[in-house]
Amino acid sequence: MTERMTKFDISDYLTDEATIAEYLNAIMAEGDQNLLLSAIGDVAKAKGMKVIAEASGLGRESLYKALTPGANPRFETIMKVLNALGVNLALTPVKTPA
Repeated sequence: MTERMTKFDISDYLTDEATIAEYLNAIMAEGDQNLLLSAIGDVAKAKGMKVIAEASGLGRESLYKALTPGANPRFETIMKVLNALGVNLALTPVKTPA
C-alpha cells in the first residue's frame, strides 16, 4: 500500500480575518522581512491575487513582484495590500531586557 502525501499550503487554512491576523502577527514577531513578504503573499493567495490586486489598486504582476522574498516594496504598497487583506498594522512596545 502506497501512501500519498499532499503538499502543505498554508493558504488553505487562512479562511478568516482573525486567523489571518494571528498568522501575520506570528510572522512579524520573527522580524524577518522576507518571511513577512512571503506570508503576506500566502494571505493574498488565500483571498485571491486578482481580488487583492483590484482592492489595493495594484496590477497583479506588481503584486506578485512586491510580495516576492528579496523584494523591497514601498511601505505604501504594503499598507495598501494589508488594507485589501482586511487587516491593520498595529504597533506594540518592545520589551527590553532589564
